[in-house]
Amino acid sequence: MRITVFGATGNVGSRVVTEALARGHQVTAVVRDQAKPHGLPATVALVTGDARNPEDVARTAAGQDVVITATRPAPGSEHELTVATKGLLAGIAGTGVRLLAVGGAGSLTVPGAGGATLVEDPGFPADIRPIALACSEQLDLYRAADADVDWTYLSPAALLEPGERTGRFRLGRDELLVDADGNSAISMEDLAIALLDEVERPAHRLTRFTAAY
Repeated sequence: MRITVFGATGNVGSRVVTEALARGHQVTAVVRDQAKPHGLPATVALVTGDARNPEDVARTAAGQDVVITATRPAPGSEHELTVATKGLLAGIAGTGVRLLAVGGAGSLTVPGAGGATLVEDPGFPADIRPIALACSEQLDLYRAADADVDWTYLSPAALLEPGERTGRFRLGRDELLVDADGNSAISMEDLAIALLDEVERPAHRLTRFTAAY
């Protein structure tokens, strides 16, 4: 498949690129400045663009099968996620290209909490609350998207860190997945597997799903 990736140089995005290349897909990475070091494999095609600009999104999506976004704004600029999401949805609308987004875990409901979400938990870390709320708004935008956008939203586990590629994880929908000890975690490498599995075998069109150990 021909896959365009926004946020390809980030922690999650770079692992998505690695997984996609390992599966034999053709990957195009969208960067704002091709002159800056990006650390991507030589087999990745680079194009200049900005997810906040619908025209850039439409141009970089042309001729592709799938667009993946794994962008994350810098602390203090969390509002840019909303702007980028609107740009992506507007640029993809009507193209027939699938749009898969790596989002946040904060909007997942906590088991046994009466429908309360993770970000609503009193113990939720204050330092990541702004990005968690931005991701919740991001998901709302996808759910309200026009019918001519073929989207899928992937929420990770509560703890998402670099780690091993095991291929052993569970999938869910809108509830936080926890293990027998109440922990919720997944490596970025395994999250990339879950995302590329969805690319190759769509099972969550027009909805959100989650992955965790």
